[in-house]
Amino acid sequence: MRSPTPTHAFARKLRGELSLPEKLIWVRIRRREPGRPVFRRQHPIRPYVLDFYCAPARLCVEIDGQGHGFGDRPPRDDRRDAFLAAAGIQVVRIPASTVLDDPEAVVEWMWEMARERLGEPPRAPSV
Repeated sequence: MRSPTPTHAFARKLRGELSLPEKLIWVRIRRREPGRPVFRRQHPIRPYVLDFYCAPARLCVEIDGQGHGFGDRPPRDDRRDAFLAAAGIQVVRIPASTVLDDPEAVVEWMWEMARERLGEPPRAPSV
């Protein structure tokens, strides 16, 4: 077995330190249910760690807190998104406040976005 890279070690550390919005998403998507796309949390890809990643759909969902709009964060996020786009990964950024307002709707949207990327037909809303 090979040694983990620094990015892998950092991802492992982040899995134990999820923010509240990330926890609200993770508790809803962690069970692998038939017909639902599978997302990984804090998934390392090269120098980056993705908040949530659906590998078959090549979809990354980032939960952005207020800090992402200030200082050097916007250019850093742009570089990161460009790197991932060049690797064929679509990045979607969701404000943490949106997750806090309605985590269920965010999770349903994530699943629907992944299904769409996989070419699956839309599903009827669950009741």
